[in-house]
Amino acid sequence: MGRAAAPLLPRPIIAQFHLHPHHLVHQSCLPYLHATAPVAAASALFAPGPTSSPSVRVSRPRRHASMSAAADSSSSIVSGDAAVSSLSPESIEHNDLLIVGPGVLGRIVAEMWKQEYPGCKVYGQTATTDHHSELTDIGIIPSLKGSVPGPKFPYVIFCAPPYRSEDYAGDLRVAASNWNGKGSFLFTSSTAVYDCSDNGFCSEDSPCVPIGQSTRTDVLLKAENVVLEAGGCVLRLVGLYKSDRGPHVYWLSKGTLDVRPDHILNLIHYEDAASLVISIMKKRLRSCIFVGCDNEPLSRLEIMDRVNRSRKFDTQFHGFTGTDGPLGKRMDNSKTRAKLGWQPKYPSFTEFLGLSNL
Repeated sequence: MGRAAAPLLPRPIIAQFHLHPHHLVHQSCLPYLHATAPVAAASALFAPGPTSSPSVRVSRPRRHASMSAAADSSSSIVSGDAAVSSLSPESIEHNDLLIVGPGVLGRIVAEMWKQEYPGCKVYGQTATTDHHSELTDIGIIPSLKGSVPGPKFPYVIFCAPPYRSEDYAGDLRVAASNWNGKGSFLFTSSTAVYDCSDNGFCSEDSPCVPIGQSTRTDVLLKAENVVLEAGGCVLRLVGLYKSDRGPHVYWLSKGTLDVRPDHILNLIHYEDAASLVISIMKKRLRSCIFVGCDNEPLSRLEIMDRVNRSRKFDTQFHGFTGTDGPLGKRMDNSKTRAKLGWQPKYPSFTEFLGLSNL
């Protein structure tokens, strides 16, 4: 791989405030006026690629699944589904959490949630059984999508991507039916819903892409509306990143790309996205829309200039050669921060790399 791995980063500090389970806050936000909202189109900003590159010098987490756990994966999957199906409503406690789509973000949310509520149980619903043994090893009780009906949970977060679903809005309806209405139901959507492609400014209540204009954005719109009509909240996230994931890793693996360098991207670290999720769920708000970003938008060129200057990677990026194509948007989530009292641990991608903002 290369030289010594970069030091591990400390975990984010989460504000320690707790709401008593019986003091439910059924507080509504302003009416949502987005009859036109689109899909999580991070793929429109940068092409899908490997989550890590052999040329990137980063520390990769060790796999939690042991060889013995892998060998017994089939039995652990059965026991996980059986555990969920055999639960009675009385066995679900007031801080238990169901994560639909416990991928990278969902697993960080699970870890932070258990830190906030020691002794709670976290359940993870997946589309396949591929990672059930891994989930079990990190303390998440796995179940398979559509396998068995389960009990209702006080906290439900849906963070599964749309590309594996034939009926994304339907999946959200099922998730809503798994919520007992007492804690919080949250859907992680995308800022791709905002109707801006000229590097202009957008905030939580900026206009969205008109319905019917894009199949991708229509999928997210319908999903968001299902959640909001059920009383749940929507968190529109920008590009997620950490040392070994994000657009910078894909671009480093390519070296040169034929896309325009002045396209503006918005970023948020995975840990900050997870802490924002926790903040929203703890507030127990109803039918609100939030935005997750670091408020420091950067162009593609600026991102990779900083990556090169940081000297934290074993390779250098050589440049973007495109001259046309759509631009991006500059997201601002000041309203989200004010409503929740939330601040990111990593105020910018620049500071995450250990550089000073220019």
